[in-house]
Amino acid sequence: MDDEPLSASGHAEYVRRVPGFEVVGTAGTVRAAIQSLARGEIDLVLLDLNLPDGHGLDIVRAIRAAGRPVDILTITAGREVDLVRAAVSLGVVGYLLKPFTFADLRERLEAYRRYRESLAASTTASQADVDALFRDLRRPVAAGGLPPKGLAAEVLDRVVEHLTHAGTDGLSASQVGSALGMSRVTARRYLQYLADEGRAVRGQRLGGSGRPEITFTWRG
Repeated sequence: MDDEPLSASGHAEYVRRVPGFEVVGTAGTVRAAIQSLARGEIDLVLLDLNLPDGHGLDIVRAIRAAGRPVDILTITAGREVDLVRAAVSLGVVGYLLKPFTFADLRERLEAYRRYRESLAASTTASQADVDALFRDLRRPVAAGGLPPKGLAAEVLDRVVEHLTHAGTDGLSASQVGSALGMSRVTARRYLQYLADEGRAVRGQRLGGSGRPEITFTWRG
């Protein structure tokens, strides 16, 4: 649910591209959203908090007051701590900040799908099961689950950490390889994977020899 038609259609298309999800409708106002929710069975709502006739959290409150088992994933530009706290107190399953990529949304949707599948697998849960459910739901794994064959998850995590600490300066494959003790070619494979996933952005700058050098900057 988004007040911008182009954004709503774009987000709907993102959802359609994730296996296991089906778009049943979009709405651009609080009133239209509440009417849509009253008409049929909906498992998950992607909710923008800034709507022309009210606040998105008004929809969440209406859902909770009606006792409907609908989950909410907020997609918003709202970064205020009080807003995040209010959303969490109302039981949202995720809080995704705009702008985001398809890979970002896919991470959250796949984490949510695993959460629902785990719930459906049994009628009771141990403390360990509950902890795992909440951990996976609130801290999704990298887009697409495990990295492709030939890339190690622990190495990918180190590359991500190093890239995020670099801020907006961007790093070359040579710099990452030197810092993490791997070859430039190996570092380039991990960096290119992150770029293909939409989690890093490729750029160029002049190298020490005066020739253009490919750089990678963390998209977050």
